Parts: sequence; structure tokens; C-alpha cells
Amino acid sequence: MDISFTEADREFQSEVRSWLENAWPQEIRDKQARSASGSLSKDDFVAWQKRLAEKGWAATNWPKAHGGADFSPTQSYIFDLERARVGAPNVIPFGITMVAPVIMKFGTQEQKDEFLPKILNSDIWFCQGYSEPGSGSDLASLSTKAEDMGDHYLVNGVKTWTTMAQYADWMFCLVRTSNEDIRQLGISFILMDMNTPGIEVKPIITLDEPQEGFQEINMVYFNDVKVPKSNLVGEQGKGWTCAKYLLEFERGNAYSPSLNGAMGHLESFAKAEAGSGDASYWENADFQKRFNDIKVQILAMEYTELRILSALSAGQNVGPESSMLKTRGTELQQGVTELAIEISGNYVSPLDQSTPAIGDNYQAVGPQAANGVAQEYFNTRKVSIYAGSNEIQRNIMSKLVLGL
Repeated sequence: MDISFTEADREFQSEVRSWLENAWPQEIRDKQARSASGSLSKDDFVAWQKRLAEKGWAATNWPKAHGGADFSPTQSYIFDLERARVGAPNVIPFGITMVAPVIMKFGTQEQKDEFLPKILNSDIWFCQGYSEPGSGSDLASLSTKAEDMGDHYLVNGVKTWTTMAQYADWMFCLVRTSNEDIRQLGISFILMDMNTPGIEVKPIITLDEPQEGFQEINMVYFNDVKVPKSNLVGEQGKGWTCAKYLLEFERGNAYSPSLNGAMGHLESFAKAEAGSGDASYWENADFQKRFNDIKVQILAMEYTELRILSALSAGQNVGPESSMLKTRGTELQQGVTELAIEISGNYVSPLDQSTPAIGDNYQAVGPQAANGVAQEYFNTRKVSIYAGSNEIQRNIMSKLVLGL
């Protein structure tokens, strides 16, 4: 199996690197450096995604027929590698990466014409309505009900952990349209306009959100919300099929590009920041041992991802490997943030120690590299839970790989 980049891959990598260096604005890089995590606004993300769309690189997983880049698995990997290197964010996934492929595969032509161009150009934003207070990893137990009223559904219930719902124009939502012996058979996949009367969004404030005005996740309540039947994607009662298809895109990401980028920043921070005495953390043998242990694990994961890319390029499907990548990748994300916390020391205590911009009349609390470290640490506690908890992923692997 050949896991090395071809000459064409290298040329593509050079093109991506050159374009990103010029396209990712310096003023946004400065804003990221000064402020804690979560500092980018919706306007920042929209401007960036529109720039990607102009280049034709916003929807890397879309076919060209719908305006996508139609990257090969290797090109997608290279693009993520170079994006992480310069610190540019990925696209917000709910529209472009998640719901759009579902609309392409299961939606009507009217739905494709209506939604896909607007998603591609970031003219509308989606959020994901899956989890409920009593239905997380056991998603089939969801109880948000959509009652068939003839030409529309009447939706009542609640969704939780809804990321960026306060910014979203639309939600793709799993609802129960009937009660069956097999719970999955009574679930449907619908699109909901977030401006519809009866929808209420309430924030969930978490430990990583000390900044006034910044908050990421929400509760969403539905009280007699009218949803046109034309917003049903696929067949009524077949929403579980759509949900499983969508999860292939939610779980199938490569982790090593972002992890390698984070480790590069961590190494620079460790070399600059003193630990005990006058020596930098980089000179501490115990720290180096743990740093190198994670580095080796990331390298092993990178080669695993490259082997999977090679298989995908040869037309093979990804099976339980997606669960393996999700489990290992999220554990390593948490490991990297734990090392960053150690290097930051007492400077993580204020949580938000954003450094001053030009003209501000105050001094920084600590080193610039410590900005956002605590927020990132707290935020990454969730990565081993969402998209199917790691415990569930291990169950999947034990069943599909070991036959247990």
C-alpha cells in the first residue's frame, strides 16, 4: 500500500499553502493571538467562508455539479494540514459538511435548488437538532414529536447541546412522527426555519465561556411549531437512514493535521515559557517524555489516516475505522490541552487574559501563548462525548471488528 504523496499531491499542497498565506487575513490572525478561544465572531466566519467559496474550496466534500471542490480524500487531508498550519478555521460544519450531503442524497429537487446554493455561500447557517435531555448516545429514544396535521407538522419538544443555535437561520432536526416497536422506524428528518413562531433558544453557559457575550451551546424549545411538509427530507419515518448517513460525515474527519499544528504551537510555547527555576519547560525531562509520547501517538494516527486515505482513493469504504479515529483523535486532543495547561501554570487562572490591542491602556496578564488555554482545555472535555461517545464507539468497534 503506497501512503506517500504523489507529485500532483505535492503541487496541490504548494497551491493551497500559497493561497492560504495570502487569504487568511493578518488582522484576524492578530485577533486570534490577542484574544481567548471563541474570539472569532459569526461575521469573521462568514467572511472567511465566502472567501473559500469564491476560490471554490468551501465545500471540499461536494461534487462539482453542486459547486463543490470535489477533493479527493488525499486533497482534503492536505487542505486540512495546510489550514491548520496557518491557524485558519475549518468551515462551520452543520451546513456544508453535514446537512448538505443529506439533502443531495435524500432531498427533493426543490430542496436542493433552495438550500444548496445558500449553504455553499454561507447566506444561511444551520444548526443540528439531535440530542435531547434524555436522548444523547441513545438517540433512538428521542421524544420531540412532530404531529401530522395534513399540510404541515406540529412540533413540540426540546433539543439540547445545540451549538450556535443563537446564530442559526435553520435547523436540521430529528423528530418522532410515530411510535413503532423498532424505535428508529418512527423518526423523521425535517428542516426548520429558526424564525418560526414557537421556537425559543436559551443559552447553556459552560466553564469555558467567561467572556461577556460569548456562548456556544443552547437549549432549543419547540411549542406548537408549524413546519411545512415540504421541509421533510426523504420519507416520513425514514429519518434514521438520513441520520446514519450524516454521521459518516460528522465522524469521518482526519485529526492529525490539527493535532500536529497544535503540537507545533505547544513546542514553541514550551521553549519560551519557564517552568521551575530559569529553565524552560522544553528542557524539563519529564515534560519532554510526555510531549514525545503524545507526538508518537499522533504520528501513529497520522499513518493510520494515510492508510485509510489510500484505501478510500482505491474505492474502498471506511467501516469501523471511523469509530477508531474518533476515539483516538479526541483522546489526543484532550492530551494536548492538558500539556498546554501545565505550561501556562498560574496564567490559566484568570481564564480570559486577552492581551491588549494597539492603543489599549493596560498590560497583558501573562504570555500571549496562554490566551485561551483554559477555555480550550474545558471545551475539549466534550469531544469524547459528542458524535457518539467514545464508549459507544468502542462498542461499535468490538461488534464490527471482534464480533462480540
